[in-house]
Amino acid sequence: MINLNRLDLNLLLTLDVLLREHNVTRAAQRLNLSQPSVSVQLARLREIFDDPLLLPGPRGMQPTMRADELREPLRQALEALERAVSPVNAFDPARASVTWRIAATDYTESAVLLPLLHTLRRDSPASRLAVFELNPGQIKRQAEQGDIDLFFHLRDGAPASLHQRLLFTERYVLAGRLDHPALKRRPSLKQFCQLEHVIVSPEGGGFQAATDEALAARGLKRNVVLSVPHFLFMLDVLARTDLVAVLPERLVATTGALQIVDPPLDLPGFDMLMLWHERLHRDPGHKWLRQQVLAALGNADSIHPR
Repeated sequence: MINLNRLDLNLLLTLDVLLREHNVTRAAQRLNLSQPSVSVQLARLREIFDDPLLLPGPRGMQPTMRADELREPLRQALEALERAVSPVNAFDPARASVTWRIAATDYTESAVLLPLLHTLRRDSPASRLAVFELNPGQIKRQAEQGDIDLFFHLRDGAPASLHQRLLFTERYVLAGRLDHPALKRRPSLKQFCQLEHVIVSPEGGGFQAATDEALAARGLKRNVVLSVPHFLFMLDVLARTDLVAVLPERLVATTGALQIVDPPLDLPGFDMLMLWHERLHRDPGHKWLRQQVLAALGNADSIHPR
């Protein structure tokens, strides 16, 4: 039985960060401590728990079985302690100094974050925004560990354990350069298939998307000649070549740099959600941030959990 009198909060905080980072140097940076200080605390933790906790490995330090057992109970205990000692005060954005951590794709950076940015800088000038590339497979873990505050993700594949808020339903359009001869009017399905297309493949190298599935159901196939990982490059390609693309309307609706028409076949759109963890659901600052997202998109009604 471990004597709690031998433990202090700083040791537990250090252990929590070490179990996230698996690296003494990164843990020291995150804790704003020197590396020797963290090493001393790790030695003390090993003595208290009578276990190495973290062992050298080929890619950073590897947790022992005892460390893995400690990880989740320790995180829950620290979160409970944080809630217990944190006063629930009204959030004053004008005086707040917060770093919001948001995960988004390059599409949602343009469709969601760009409309939000002006209001955020105006109303909370001391706050900062850190944008991370969305990794769908890591959403649940990042939310549970507190690495990310807010996610923007499609309804399909969104973790059911997180709170969800519908931001908008997106539709697809066909886009190409201004004065593109094939886009002066809506092309026929045959003309559409003959055009040279570019698509975004987030995983890289893919040449098929939902449009191709819809065409295949009709026994048709389009001419996809370029696959790129990001929308930003795609937009440059469209503006400078005769290639065309089927892409989300919000990405191009206000650019004025491309010709836009409806595709010659019905394509299902998608729901864009805002996701967050239960531990942030009642936080006044996080509530304010969510309201700003909705307001920036013209949807500033009350937020409801999933």
